[in-house]
Amino acid sequence: MNMMVKVEDKLYQNRYIVDESRPHIRIKDAESCTSCTSQACTYCCPAACYSRNEAGSVTLITDGCLECGTCRVVCQDKENIQWDYPRGGYGISYKFG
Repeated sequence: MNMMVKVEDKLYQNRYIVDESRPHIRIKDAESCTSCTSQACTYCCPAACYSRNEAGSVTLITDGCLECGTCRVVCQDKENIQWDYPRGGYGISYKFG
């Protein structure tokens, strides 16, 4: 019996503790996102932390971030992402089940 497991089901098994006092990712200059032609972060982030808003800028919600660094790579031209590792005890804990 071949059982297909969805990515969402696997991601749901992970545990994420949000550090509300100090997010580990931030957009340096939101205005810069409006002039970005690709806004690649909005479709390359596997956790869908980035989205395009009505103003044409990018909104970031760090809850559920997989800490993969994709956003840093795709925003290399603008270098508009400030990314640090979360403080100890915060961030993602992977559970492979």
